[in-house]
Amino acid sequence: MLKSSKTLLAGVFLTTGLLMCVTGGRASAAVDGEQVYQFYCAQCHGAGGKGDGPNVTPSMPVTPRNFTKQEDMNKLSDLDIQNVIMEGGPALSKSPMMPPWSQTLSKDEVAAMVAHLRKLCDCKGKQ
Repeated sequence: MLKSSKTLLAGVFLTTGLLMCVTGGRASAAVDGEQVYQFYCAQCHGAGGKGDGPNVTPSMPVTPRNFTKQEDMNKLSDLDIQNVIMEGGPALSKSPMMPPWSQTLSKDEVAAMVAHLRKLCDCKGKQ
């Protein structure tokens, strides 16, 4: 019984140590906004940002935003985009299907993603 407790405790410490290494490495390295986008957003917004991701179906009540449309993206400030990523669609009176990511993404990841979205639209947005 004592041996299995020690094994369990060793496993907990090993897992904690690995998590600290992984998250510590990510925090100190530059965040790749495209990689974050592909992991969290491409399922609905599409790999190229056109709102045509594999999770999009005709039965969806709202089509995900096409990030390549300059006209639409220029109406949004970087803060608007940051807010909708962090707080979800309702933050800008948009679809409640867009989830909030404030408990998942760091500020650095969100900033990198905003920069990536600006690359997709090739625009600077509302200043």
